[in-house]
Amino acid sequence: MQIEVWSDIVCPWCYVGKRRLEAALDEFPHADEVTITWRAFELDPGAPRERTGDRVEHLARKYGISTDQARAAQDHLTSLAAADGLTFRFDRARPGNTLDAHRLLHLAADQGRQGALKERLLAAYLTDGAPIGDPGTLVDLAAEVGIDPDDARTALASGAYLDAVRADERAAAELGITGVPFFVFDRRYAVSGAQSPEVLRGALDRAWATRAGTLEVTVGGDATCDGDACPV
Repeated sequence: MQIEVWSDIVCPWCYVGKRRLEAALDEFPHADEVTITWRAFELDPGAPRERTGDRVEHLARKYGISTDQARAAQDHLTSLAAADGLTFRFDRARPGNTLDAHRLLHLAADQGRQGALKERLLAAYLTDGAPIGDPGTLVDLAAEVGIDPDDARTALASGAYLDAVRADERAAAELGITGVPFFVFDRRYAVSGAQSPEVLRGALDRAWATRAGTLEVTVGGDATCDGDACPV
């Protein structure tokens, strides 16, 4: 079975969704026959390499809420993430453009290291406070999962894998994906949002059993980042 996951590095729900998918796979008897491919989705394609300023104040201005309400939204998501074993540090977050990160994920896929790099990038942004749009930082993070720094540096400097990222984004548009995470099972069954491991396990069972038909989508409420509509 092929699972494709459209997500972005600066999407906290995407990290939660990754953990919940892993939990579902832990209980899935055919997990050794599952391949996961991480597809690119840019929540804010026009973002600068690093967006400066206070994150809470930015969130409050964007949604027309108080800073206390904005902080409460971040705290709520932090608590939800903790239940899935994740530590979110929005106070450290340094958001920025994620195009280069997605390009490196395609390089990592070619080297059989995409899953490892996806995990490292998410943790770097949401926990460690790394500047996720900085090329030098991305090269260092790629090196941590076994990718030759020269390969990563050359890919970023050359514009490599840009076509692959754009192909992912076109596929997302064709599938009607407007928010992430979005999980697609064999291009036949889909789940929108960071739903529970039980829901994702049900999707795995259903996709495995049917292996035919048109795409059906289970929608995940508000557990989705749409545009840059996330408390970060």
